[in-house]
Amino acid sequence: MKKPLIGMLATLLVAGATTLAGASPVQAAPTATTRATTQTTTQAATEATAQATVNLAGAVALSNCSGSLVRMPGSAASDPALVLSNGHCLESGMPGPGQVVLNQPSSRTFTLLSATGGRLATLRATKVVYGAMTDTDVSIYQLNTSYSSIQSRYGIAPLTVAATHPVQGTSIRVVSGYWKKIYSCSVDGFAYRLKEADWTFKDSVRYTSACDVIGGTSGSPVVDASSGQVVAVNNTTNENGERCTLDNPCEVDQSGVVTVRQGIGYAQETYGIPACFAAGNRFDLTLPGCVLPRP
Repeated sequence: MKKPLIGMLATLLVAGATTLAGASPVQAAPTATTRATTQTTTQAATEATAQATVNLAGAVALSNCSGSLVRMPGSAASDPALVLSNGHCLESGMPGPGQVVLNQPSSRTFTLLSATGGRLATLRATKVVYGAMTDTDVSIYQLNTSYSSIQSRYGIAPLTVAATHPVQGTSIRVVSGYWKKIYSCSVDGFAYRLKEADWTFKDSVRYTSACDVIGGTSGSPVVDASSGQVVAVNNTTNENGERCTLDNPCEVDQSGVVTVRQGIGYAQETYGIPACFAAGNRFDLTLPGCVLPRP
């Protein structure tokens, strides 16, 4: 969990485009080896194509963190748009254990990015729908405009928040609007409890080491590289091997055994969020299936 960034100079990183070459026509009947090679090549091309669809479109930059323009599976184009980030990125400061921010007025602004990271627009919130650092680390803002308005003006569609639990081994992308950078890795596993200073998070996603996220990536959507849907929100890394301290989370299993994984990043699952939204993107903690912490 990174403290809010103040005065840090952004580094612009340009990613090279990957071109898939088509295979030459096969003149003779394929052998078993040829069929296996063709199948593998086709599968790899399909996976690469799916991964290539994950870009910076829909990512937003906050003053101190990253975030994303999101919709729930049941959201309509005419609904007020939502932005997802971390609870510890709230402009009011990090909520304490047990504290929940609910329907608080906000005029916070977000920089909407194009697929290549270009600045398209400044979006503005009307309120913090929900914010907490208990069990999870999430903030959800409601904007003063609709999805359809954003798409018609800027050509950007929201990312969909998946309503299913992420799966171990899934290829994922951590998309940082603050740094305009995409980290690629996989879901290594899940931490039963992740303890960091005074906060405890439940059932956290643990990355493989390739996602070496840094300050400013907090709040980035964690996107399933195949479906393109958001499965978690990036929130912390064990920086220097300390045990359960700020910026050095530790894992605690069901038996109370503590494990420290220096350099490994974590995210908070988001599959439980859609159950808390009714028609019209109306947030309601009393809805059946909504298990987010209450005030």
